[in-house]
Amino acid sequence: MRVLHVCDFIDPSVGGGTAERTFQMARSLIDSGNECSVLTTNVGLGEIRRKALEGIDLHTCRSLSKRFVVPLISAQRVQRLVEEADIIHTMGHWSVLNAMVCSAAQRLGKPYVVCPAGALEIFGRSGSLKRFYNALVGYRMIRRASLCFAVTRLEIAQFLAYGVHPAAVVVVPNGIDDSRSTPRGDGIEFRRRHQLEDVPFLLFLGRLDAIKGPDLLMGAFLSLAERFADYQIVFAGPDGGMREALEQRAAASAYAKRIRFIGYIEGEEKGAALTEAELLVVPSRREAMSLVALEAGVAGTPVLLTDQCGFDEVSEVGGGRICSPSAESMSVALTQLLAHPELLPEMGKRLRCYVNANYTWSRITARCLAIYKDICRDKQN
Repeated sequence: MRVLHVCDFIDPSVGGGTAERTFQMARSLIDSGNECSVLTTNVGLGEIRRKALEGIDLHTCRSLSKRFVVPLISAQRVQRLVEEADIIHTMGHWSVLNAMVCSAAQRLGKPYVVCPAGALEIFGRSGSLKRFYNALVGYRMIRRASLCFAVTRLEIAQFLAYGVHPAAVVVVPNGIDDSRSTPRGDGIEFRRRHQLEDVPFLLFLGRLDAIKGPDLLMGAFLSLAERFADYQIVFAGPDGGMREALEQRAAASAYAKRIRFIGYIEGEEKGAALTEAELLVVPSRREAMSLVALEAGVAGTPVLLTDQCGFDEVSEVGGGRICSPSAESMSVALTQLLAHPELLPEMGKRLRCYVNANYTWSRITARCLAIYKDICRDKQN
């Protein structure tokens, strides 16, 4: 089976969860003895990710812009890669590269599946541009897909709004790599490097962007900082446009020394942050199943996340709590959790058991392969 994965970014420093999902699926396909190519841009592609991509047939191109990705790639090169594949799997939605590949697949009669990862709804900036994109290629690209991959059940409604039949949507969740887990890292060194006191800290791990809700977490923390005076909070992740405002809000509060912004982290440093944190908070206003929640589970760290993340099982298995995406709701949930810190380690253990039993990439990839083969067989008949 020859699979071509397509995404705008492959380095999580700029591509976040969609980049990581593409990378993990591609590597898992290779590990299972299949052929896999990845077509992406080289925007933000660092040495750590380049090294991790060794063994994967990687095809990169430059982009005219980082915010609005305009890939510098010829139609002939795109067509060649599509011709060589048995099936194409696109990640994300608002993508010129995806549109080029899917158009080529339609011309050549090649099957393709789409995984927008929660991106179908128009949210945030560039609403007019996104509506134009959908009118030009977006709706057609989604409707003509052989199958649509939803990351959570919450996402199914987004496909139906695009005119997709319910039978053409399957839920394929995010996962964790059971053979190469995130390195644990040195917790003492992590605290020293970021000048964290030897007291508990809450962790935000993601892009500092409105959709990820760091402002909601900031509001919740400030509302309970006096009551829980021993706690710090760490915001780890690249700036998505909110860092300056968040820093100003922290500086204007009475708790500035207990709020840290440490930028993007990966590898052992990320592992150390997840292991050392008392609690991971995922305050997203919208999320296609948080990968960092799964990584926290592997680290044995409990999670508080919003009901917009499509991972309510966290609460059902006793691995954390769910709240609505508001500072008030988050404050209530945090208060309930932090009032009984002795229960948090046991919550982390429950989450770890649940994630390891249900969300490994080897299991998910086996299912994807079965789906790919069914699609290719139906295409030939």
